[in-house]
Amino acid sequence: MKGVFLVLLMLSFSVNAEMPVGDAERGRLKFGPCRTCHYPEQGVGHNNGPSLWNIFNLRVGSQPGFDYYSDALKQADFVWTPELMNVWLADPKRFLPGNMMMSLGIEDAQDRADVIEYLKTFSEPETP
Repeated sequence: MKGVFLVLLMLSFSVNAEMPVGDAERGRLKFGPCRTCHYPEQGVGHNNGPSLWNIFNLRVGSQPGFDYYSDALKQADFVWTPELMNVWLADPKRFLPGNMMMSLGIEDAQDRADVIEYLKTFSEPETP
């Protein structure tokens, strides 16, 4: 597992070096194809993929009530951050081999940043 973490860290530096500022409204439009499997709204629940409500700072593979995580996601040991989500969205199969994500990823860095900014709008407010 330590090897996977090092790979994630290296990928994160190479992809995040180019991460632009995202726009939630553009992200809403770019998220459309993701709705085939995921819903970010609170209370909507899971679809073919897990709910993305409050995804940031959540341990990967741990959305309550979603029982279809791949072994790769069940065994991964990290929490979702915007930076790691950026690497994931760039190339999910490379980020974590063996996962069951159906998407090939979002190639464009601006599109990824926009989707991430959109997902941030579906989070619990931070408590001081």
